[in-house]
Amino acid sequence: MATQGYFTDLESFKKLNPNQLRTTIESAFYGNNVQPVKDLREVYNLAKNSPGTIELTSMPVFRPLDQGLPKGANVLLFNDGTVFGRCAAARRIVGYPDVSIPDYATILREAVYKARYRKFYSAEAVIGLDEDFMVKANIMMPEGFENNLYSWMVNFQHMNREYHARYLKSRELKNDGDIFVFADPDWSDPNFPLGLAFFAPEQNCAAILGMRYFGEFKKGTLTLAWGIAARNGYASCHGGLKRYTLKDGSNKKYVLAAFGLSGSGKSTITHAKHGGKYDVLVLHDDALVINVKEKYAIALEPAYFDKMQDYPIGCEDNKYLLTLQNCGATCYADGTTTVVSEDIRNGNGRAVKSRYWSPNRVDRIDEPLNAICWLMKDPTLPPVVKLTGPSLASVMGATLATRRTSAERLAPGVDPDALVIESYANPFRTYPLAVDYERFRALFEDGVECYILNTGSFMDKKVPKETTLSILESIVEGKADFKPIGGIPGIEAMDLPGFEVNFSDKAYKDQFVNRINDRLKFVESRKTERSGIDALPADASEALQKVLDFIKK
Repeated sequence: MATQGYFTDLESFKKLNPNQLRTTIESAFYGNNVQPVKDLREVYNLAKNSPGTIELTSMPVFRPLDQGLPKGANVLLFNDGTVFGRCAAARRIVGYPDVSIPDYATILREAVYKARYRKFYSAEAVIGLDEDFMVKANIMMPEGFENNLYSWMVNFQHMNREYHARYLKSRELKNDGDIFVFADPDWSDPNFPLGLAFFAPEQNCAAILGMRYFGEFKKGTLTLAWGIAARNGYASCHGGLKRYTLKDGSNKKYVLAAFGLSGSGKSTITHAKHGGKYDVLVLHDDALVINVKEKYAIALEPAYFDKMQDYPIGCEDNKYLLTLQNCGATCYADGTTTVVSEDIRNGNGRAVKSRYWSPNRVDRIDEPLNAICWLMKDPTLPPVVKLTGPSLASVMGATLATRRTSAERLAPGVDPDALVIESYANPFRTYPLAVDYERFRALFEDGVECYILNTGSFMDKKVPKETTLSILESIVEGKADFKPIGGIPGIEAMDLPGFEVNFSDKAYKDQFVNRINDRLKFVESRKTERSGIDALPADASEALQKVLDFIKK
């Protein structure tokens, strides 16, 4: 089997280097106040009957029996209060400065002790949908939060009979234990007013305390799975990947991955049907891994956790919903209830959609990757930029620039409109940034092309999604013509009417230089921040400095 969850002798247990953090968290799962739940139908009924749940009786689940749900299952809606987004400021990761194992072990022991008076449920799922990468994950959640448990089980692959058999035959990850996530949304501590999302990545365990938003549990689990992938030779990807097959008689295939944060357009790009011009296979739009040596890609989840702002009442895509979070509800004349979406109740209304949303869905793509697209919202970049040179391509991913979205819960004093850098669009990394840098650089060295797609605005002109999709079509069909920007080696752009790059405009040129400088400063800052955990190889800053040196000539 993949990760190790059960042991036949003491030596096999010791190989996983257990420490007090994992022991504290895992031990909680075996308490007599914890009820394991394995049948998805049981969890559905627990969630449906949980106080505050809204059963949307006009919205039946599509193909419920095929997903392990009871006949007649409906979409369930559950709403949080003040908080409806993730909170990066609450994350604490073992190995980072100021994260003391003894101090946090004390906090965890007390959290588990106080939880003993309440009933909890535990469940397990598989992260990774192909035998070459499968990880078992366990979560425990208190009574009253059955909807989060249910959403977790349908977002990931619950351990049914088929996947249990597949998991037992999966590639063995000898040095990694199963994932354990202890969750207590009712926990509170004045020292952690935003809650605490605590990760011990080497021990594959986490505690998510004082936080109700489902995205914390989804991304918290993925955080640990991505860490396991990175330790076992994969590129861990917060992005979408699809395969195009041209219908021009050539049968040419083109595999493209798009990396971007929530709201950057990666789901739109991944699920775009392009008017039927191609046969399209979708791997996933959010969570996957790529084997850097053998080049195959594997999806980590069967379902999709998507924003609801663009899916109004009656939208055809709503047919594939399983659960909803932080949306409204209303009543039809016949007494049935339906969702009120479009972020009317609050920002970042969300849904878990089933795999059936994408009609041409696969869990593994073996054809080698052709191109990686970094999705950015940097106003100095035209709608598309082609990067040549593996170091420049990788460092621009390491300095992926964007703007914050409503999916984030920000600490006091943080400017929500500031341009921010989020390396490889993955704020869930628990391992050194250089691992990602070197994995992606290796892909570019092997011939994978690199593009930046600006899905925001170029200066003051918004880039329509139709323009972005048209650009992708020209790239896939081999018709895109790129020319160097200002003669800069390694940075090229397409001639697009209304989006011309003009380096003779001093104001624009200065802004462009400032943004490259921002990236260089970010790379240099990695050498000292957090004790240099995320320091990058010298060629990363050298690639950016070459761009600046050329412009200054």
